[in-house]
Amino acid sequence: MTQINYDDFEQVEICVGRIIEVRDFPQARKPAYKLWIDFGELGVKKSSAQITKLYNSEDLKNKLILAVTNFPPRQIADFMSEVLVLGVVGENGEVVLIQPDRDVPLGQRIS
Repeated sequence: MTQINYDDFEQVEICVGRIIEVRDFPQARKPAYKLWIDFGELGVKKSSAQITKLYNSEDLKNKLILAVTNFPPRQIADFMSEVLVLGVVGENGEVVLIQPDRDVPLGQRIS
């Protein structure tokens, strides 16, 4: 993997958001949910997330997550994904969400 310097890292905007709505996404090629995430002053952003192996929609509602908020939007089937929700991919392909361990202000950028 290519090494980057701190200036490169500073260009990636990773912020805290709260999932406020979850819908199934049957049109996606791989099992996924459509998420609406509240980022406080940044507003509500949408994301397609392949997190169906470990999470059901009821468990995701109101969960704090971390997401990259400054990638360009990406069309996934009939849905425009605006942010990239961050997770760790396990041995069997399941994604474990990365999240703060306590409440923090929505939209807060990691440092």
